[in-house]
Amino acid sequence: MPKTKLTYPKAPTGTQVDNYHGTQVPDPYRWLEDVDSPETIAWVEAQNKLTFGYLGQITARDKIRERLTSLWDFNRAMTIYHRGNKYFQFRNSGLQNQDVFYVMDSPTATGKVLLDPNTLSKDGTAALNTWSVSEDGNWLAYAISRSGSDWVEWRVRNVTNGEDLPETLEWSKFSGAAWAHDNSGFYYCRYAAPAEGEVYQEANYNQTIHFHRLNTPQSEDTLVYARPDRPEWGFGPEVSNDGRYLEIPVSQGTDTRNRFFYQDLQSKGEVVELIPELEAAYYIIGNDGPVFYFQTDRDAPKGCLIAIDIKYPEKNNWKTLIPESSDTLETVTIINDKFVGIYLYDAHELIKYFSMDGNFLGEVQLPTLGSVTYGYASTLAGRRSDREMYYLFHSFAHPVTVFRYDFRSGKSEIIFKPSIKFDFSPYITRQVFATSKDGTKVPMFLVHRADLKLNGQNPTLLYGYGGFNISQTPVFAVSRLAWLDMGGVYAVAILRGGGEYGEQWHQGGMIHTKQNVFDDFTACAEWLIAEKVTSTPKLAIEGRSNGGLLVGACMTQHPDLFGACLPIVGVMDMLRFHKFTIGWGWVSDYGSSDNADEFKTLYTYSPYHKLKPGTKYPPTLITTGDHDDRVVPGHSFKFAARLQACQAGDAPTLIRIQTKAGHGPGKPTAILIEELTDIYAFLVKNLGME
Repeated sequence: MPKTKLTYPKAPTGTQVDNYHGTQVPDPYRWLEDVDSPETIAWVEAQNKLTFGYLGQITARDKIRERLTSLWDFNRAMTIYHRGNKYFQFRNSGLQNQDVFYVMDSPTATGKVLLDPNTLSKDGTAALNTWSVSEDGNWLAYAISRSGSDWVEWRVRNVTNGEDLPETLEWSKFSGAAWAHDNSGFYYCRYAAPAEGEVYQEANYNQTIHFHRLNTPQSEDTLVYARPDRPEWGFGPEVSNDGRYLEIPVSQGTDTRNRFFYQDLQSKGEVVELIPELEAAYYIIGNDGPVFYFQTDRDAPKGCLIAIDIKYPEKNNWKTLIPESSDTLETVTIINDKFVGIYLYDAHELIKYFSMDGNFLGEVQLPTLGSVTYGYASTLAGRRSDREMYYLFHSFAHPVTVFRYDFRSGKSEIIFKPSIKFDFSPYITRQVFATSKDGTKVPMFLVHRADLKLNGQNPTLLYGYGGFNISQTPVFAVSRLAWLDMGGVYAVAILRGGGEYGEQWHQGGMIHTKQNVFDDFTACAEWLIAEKVTSTPKLAIEGRSNGGLLVGACMTQHPDLFGACLPIVGVMDMLRFHKFTIGWGWVSDYGSSDNADEFKTLYTYSPYHKLKPGTKYPPTLITTGDHDDRVVPGHSFKFAARLQACQAGDAPTLIRIQTKAGHGPGKPTAILIEELTDIYAFLVKNLGME
């Protein structure tokens, strides 16, 4: 389809130049980091006017919106949680902006609405961020996020009468709520209030642990633990399954390694530094009195389970209960007095369970190749004393289904299966392997019609992430059904930097080896072309957050390889990411420009800096949210301004800026549909789809 070069809004270039270890680096669009300045606001308005004007002329846009809306309109439900004598579950009738939280007397009961986040704001931009029910099932602590921000506001609701207590807890972020077993209150984390005008940009340091007692104001909360000498430490407090210990995993940014401390709640003694060094990952699973169980990758890159008796904490007393295997251990839960583990085998998930002394007992049979995690979190739900567990299963062409597993019979039964208006029968999922630049085999999932013609003419959307030890598995997304319905092929690349093959795979794509991630993704794109699944004019690439960096790096390194690019809420300025909100925490995966050697590596691929004037870049739709306080929108703003200035071809290079939206979690259904409508409309036009 012929393209007419667009006239882009003016973006003045400043004179800012930074000295990085003797290298002078211009930053002409530094002014766009100030997202609230009149100049930036005017630029945003002009960019959105251009983008929405362009998208509004695409005739397929209305049909895409109608189809997405129709597909999205189906009943769905999440896994079931048991507390006291009550059961809890999220449900959505179809087009509700936010899922609704129900309480039931039994797992299959209709129940009643306990919390409906859709009533918290008229436009659906207030979302339930996280929640925790007390041990007796009578109290719900819930955290509300507004406009997509990571900041949350905690409230407490009486489960019986649905009424909230008067207290509100503010300035909490990256925190759950851990209930004391006497149900008197809960532990949570917070920060000091940010400076005025810096709520969405100020760096987040000095997280602290507090105890909130019910029916008291936040000002009376007890400070439990703080480490002002280690401002980069973050905490994830939990109360042990027997109620005696406060377990304190200590994180450092997004480093997969962590420390582990604890406090004896009976004696209220000092916090004990059981694992004081940052040497490996230690995830607390449970305890039997003084014996603590940990999932760890210490001397086991694919994960194992160990026992530490805190009375004899020396490492030579540690015992391995479940040794490392050829599959990657993702997570472990204690249910029915058994260790239940989720394992990864070539990036799809398995459920295995073991006795408390580590003997293998069996495997839960799953319907097909797919996932039991959802949103990167385990869906295994059950208590140590329960005889059953609940879990979700889903895959690319298998909607999210709720199962109950009975440990006595060794069988699963479906508790809830959604009814969705889509014929899955023509589609298949297969796994292939591309070969990266250094010879590494890179897995890739393909979803397409069984009668696909290998003629190079199939519109293909290739998705990738590759970072932070996060695994990409076969997951269900109703949005992808519309793409398949339009005749598209959907591909997911399993890249180094993720956690699919353990810590060695993760380390193969971080800091100085980050280029491997881009090479892996490029190899997958080249495989799709070589095998005639698609061709350059028909190939689009997509990535979100760290995946937005992936798209930005690949399109600047190989501008002639792709037919369209979708960098979504991406990290684009690799020299300054650590200066905003929680960005400093990503240094463990990326490195930092403050370090001379790491600066050299970052500068070789930083998308904002690698854009070259006079280059013909592929059609690009950048998307971000004006309230994104995780990857601040300045990344996308600066990249868009420079891309438009460098673009020598006629292909559109646009930015779509969603107002009252953040990084993604909790985004209302209505906004999701509009955003996806525009993304698919852009692809229809620029990939020449019918």
